[in-house]
Amino acid sequence: MYPHILKPTAVTPTRRGFLAGATGLVLATHLPGKARAQAARIATGDGTELLAPNAFVRIAPDDTVTVLVKHIEIGQGANTGLPILVAEELDADWSQMRAEAAPENLALYKNLFFGIQGTGGSTGLANSYMQMREAGAAARAMLVDAAGRVWGVPTSEITVSKGVVSHTKSDRTARFGELAEEAMKGEVPVGVKLKDPKDFTLIGTSVTRLDSEEKSNGTATFALDLYRDGMKTVAMLHPPQFGATVASVDDSAALEVAGVRQVAQVPSGVAVIADNTFAALKGRDALNVEWDSSGAETRSSDQIAADFLQAAIFGAGKVVEDTGAIDDAFAGADRVIEAEYVFPYLAHAPMETLDGVIEVKNGEVDAWIGCQFPTADNQTIAGVLGLSPEKVRVHTMYGGGSFGRRATQASHFAQELASVAKAGGDGAYKVMWTRENDIRGGHYRPLTVHRLRAGLDTDGNITAWDNVVVNQSIMAGTPMEAMAMRDGLDPTSYEGANDLPYVLPAKRLTWVPQQSPVSVLWWRSVGHTHTAHAVETFLDEVLEATGKDAVQGRLDMMKGDRPRDAAVLQRVAEMANWSGPGTGDTRLGVAVVRSFGSYVAQIAEVEDRDGMPFVRKVWCAVDCGVAVTPDVVKAQMEGGIGYGLGHGLYSAITLGEGGRVQESNFDSYRSLRINEMPQVDVSIIDSQAEPKGVGEPGTPPVLPAVANAWRALTGKTQHQLPFRANMS
Repeated sequence: MYPHILKPTAVTPTRRGFLAGATGLVLATHLPGKARAQAARIATGDGTELLAPNAFVRIAPDDTVTVLVKHIEIGQGANTGLPILVAEELDADWSQMRAEAAPENLALYKNLFFGIQGTGGSTGLANSYMQMREAGAAARAMLVDAAGRVWGVPTSEITVSKGVVSHTKSDRTARFGELAEEAMKGEVPVGVKLKDPKDFTLIGTSVTRLDSEEKSNGTATFALDLYRDGMKTVAMLHPPQFGATVASVDDSAALEVAGVRQVAQVPSGVAVIADNTFAALKGRDALNVEWDSSGAETRSSDQIAADFLQAAIFGAGKVVEDTGAIDDAFAGADRVIEAEYVFPYLAHAPMETLDGVIEVKNGEVDAWIGCQFPTADNQTIAGVLGLSPEKVRVHTMYGGGSFGRRATQASHFAQELASVAKAGGDGAYKVMWTRENDIRGGHYRPLTVHRLRAGLDTDGNITAWDNVVVNQSIMAGTPMEAMAMRDGLDPTSYEGANDLPYVLPAKRLTWVPQQSPVSVLWWRSVGHTHTAHAVETFLDEVLEATGKDAVQGRLDMMKGDRPRDAAVLQRVAEMANWSGPGTGDTRLGVAVVRSFGSYVAQIAEVEDRDGMPFVRKVWCAVDCGVAVTPDVVKAQMEGGIGYGLGHGLYSAITLGEGGRVQESNFDSYRSLRINEMPQVDVSIIDSQAEPKGVGEPGTPPVLPAVANAWRALTGKTQHQLPFRANMS
């Protein structure tokens, strides 16, 4: 997902206070004026009242430290990465640390990079790095001050290590819980000094993930696991074409199914409300619905791609980048190389499909969703039900994967959930998408076409570079358009094709936006997922055509202007003992991509198995700034490689006759299988730069690296994905 294009919100240190209750201490973020008064008190489950409960740090009498994590945990490690920042500055023992999802509260828990509470764009750790460290440091200062008052000693003589506060001279110690009551009497100082990175004891080390045990033993709760008293289960029937709407519904047969209680037409389709899943699905199968296709997409994927290719040549585009006299450079070129690339629609296909529970009672609403944008979901639900946002509570659940799918510009799933509740009246409802709902439900990575040209001089140097990108805008026509687009340009459509790491005398990038009723969305690494492949494979073709080495040729073009790009490229070349693509039954291919602030270079070793690439190994070098949790960084690189590889080799959403999606489940929308996962060797560049994202940057380089190795092995250039579509 991609809201990191928005401008960061200024972070100003604020006064925080320790507040006590029967459950221990709460380190709260100060809320000015009226907002603070409104959020001042809340009753806990045991009836205890706590002041300012929406805090980052809670210290209990049993010494456990709970961090309220403002980003959804969808497998990317938020529930470990943020607590480790607190624990580092608090000098807690890792065994003390716990994590809980923060409640929906914009004032306390907004993402500092885009101003609402939300997760995406690989911004989770980057926007929380200083904020969570400051929270931990403030908590530590309060505990030290409390110990100084109790013991009557100077705070300068007190140390904290692994959850124990000590005064060596008097041989006294106390654990955090013992100091909680006294600590709340003080005020948290503003601007507490943070540790020098050289003194880190937890950041940059291997720790046990805080969510691993409960996810392994089955005690973790996802929205799918949640049940409420009297809850009904809802199955959805969506239109078979994008842009189609309901014309009429005959629900007589559905209502005869035992357990079906209601059939309701909602904006997204038809909802079958039943006592259980079996009845809901049986009722859905019994529906007789006529659809109005007058506004639907009726073209096939092939026709859309053909139209986009025509637009790449003749369409009116928007110039994103234009440096140097490019037309003159092409006119004076000794040779021009051209290529066209076609990328299909892609579904996100997370293991947990969209689901959620909503309960309406006495004019108030609770919704449990694995949501990436709690603020937007709150406002959407409130709007549909005609309530004020204060009457709606959105509870963020674990998400069984997302890759961008749970973050939509218009909160369409929250709208569907609320629409079901509006139709059904007071009560609890669980909306569960089937895999078929998911695969055919749209919000895909946009189908995209690239047209590239390179002009060369007599020495084989690139003198002109022209890239035309054709696709639908993800942002246009959505609530995010005003803040995400400037001068009609949607950066998510072409990111990575601009700001190249290579020095080019003349270059031009043009974006040609297209229209279609097919709904499109951020997909893991967003624009980089196609721009990286087009740029890095085309560049590789040009280097090969001019007799230049794929690694050295790239380094020569960087010319010292992009040292971090060069560093990861040099590191990965060393890891793979690069001396060219190689000989024999396997070949090597390379790619380097900067995305979401992180730099990643990969080399893939590929062999031919029955006419398809089989990837034996991937070497990966990554510079993400400070690697807060190295094990998570490596896991995200590995996961990103597997995700990108599977989709690039096998996956495509294809629209057939009348614009109907042909794929429906994993039998037709193929994923990477366990025996196809390559060995992955990850090396993290030691860096003290601010930490950047790792959830997405591992994905963009893998396919171009594989394609470059495949061309070296077979002589075949991969200009259309997936690979499977081009194999006999």
